[in-house]
Amino acid sequence: MPEILLHYIWEHCLWAGYAQQTTDGKPVEILSVGEHNRDAGPDYSHARIVIDGREWVGNIEIHVASSDWYRHRHHLDKAYDNIILHVVRKADKVVYNSQGDVVPQCELQYPTDRDYVSGLLAQAQQMDSARNRIGCAEQLLHEPGLLSQGWRNTLLRKRLECKRESISRLLDITHNSWEHALYISLARNFGFHTNSVPFEQLAITTPLSCLQKHRNSLTQLTAILLGQSGLLQPQDPLYKEYTFLQAKFSLTPLDAGIWKHARIRPQNSPELRIRQFAQLLYQSEFLLSGILERNSLNELVELFTLQPGAVAPLGRASIEILLINTVIPYKYAYAMHHRKGSGLQYTGQAEEIMALMQQIGAEDNSIIRLWRLLGQEAKTAADTQALLHLYQNYCQHHECINCEVGYKIFEQKQLKLF
Repeated sequence: MPEILLHYIWEHCLWAGYAQQTTDGKPVEILSVGEHNRDAGPDYSHARIVIDGREWVGNIEIHVASSDWYRHRHHLDKAYDNIILHVVRKADKVVYNSQGDVVPQCELQYPTDRDYVSGLLAQAQQMDSARNRIGCAEQLLHEPGLLSQGWRNTLLRKRLECKRESISRLLDITHNSWEHALYISLARNFGFHTNSVPFEQLAITTPLSCLQKHRNSLTQLTAILLGQSGLLQPQDPLYKEYTFLQAKFSLTPLDAGIWKHARIRPQNSPELRIRQFAQLLYQSEFLLSGILERNSLNELVELFTLQPGAVAPLGRASIEILLINTVIPYKYAYAMHHRKGSGLQYTGQAEEIMALMQQIGAEDNSIIRLWRLLGQEAKTAADTQALLHLYQNYCQHHECINCEVGYKIFEQKQLKLF
């Protein structure tokens, strides 16, 4: 049994309802499990327990077996002299502190159903990952409100500002063509993370002007994009069409090896995504203006809903990902670039665009699951985008002092010192 599991069981009181006692038969009542210590020293501090009717306040140490006490050399370390209870799964030895005093031990009792324990272990490992990756995990576990709604709103705006900067760099490359920049951004996000880089390269090596000249032919659009991807096979009916267009525009296809196919569901295969991308370009002649003119979520979803045909439709979840990562940032960036009149007028327009995030369901990924483990609600895309920005731009770079949560924790520590 991993020690992390015992920590999880202890901290989340999963022993509740089971009688606990010391190895010499004295009843144990746990009043408070204490505060988890992630640094050197005992595992939990300021715990409160009652042994045989007498209350104790102090430190708790947890091991799988009593013998681990000696293996970790705690019997020589004065930092462990204030251990009021040694919690173990198996008591295989009597343990003593550096003063030679016997340390009370308890073989922790809890549900032992195999499936239940396996589930607990998975949760414990996820929690441990959260603690290792998010510096304020312990504090947020006990006080989720440290991450305020106001800070979330600020983080969402910061995330959109970062995406606006990325769009500005694309505008420089495309000679200030919003339509061309949108084409490249949309292509990247059609790769849905796994193939985002190859999809972006496909858009860069396939000039939008070439596609625009054949916009009225879905067959030719598909042939150009599939041929440029390097994935088009000679036996494919589109291959002959591509070779003609390749010569016409002096195109150089990508190496097919850059595309990822392993562990990808059929609906996410690059070949299908490329065909869907071609279908979208075919049915939306003025995609940029369509995005800018539509302000409701339903209208934007309708714009990205593929017309019935040979290609499989985009699912609602896929459309929402495109709205989150491409459409809303472009609407925001365009509004920022073309803002006129008072700042108050622009603020209202920006707020309306940001409000679209609140109408889209929450994203589901490993980072958001970490935040949920720490008690953070994520009901909408506004929540998940804010939490993603927090993790990627603050937690990962240890920018705690520049984060509202980190600053609050710092202030609390300062107050305790005085």
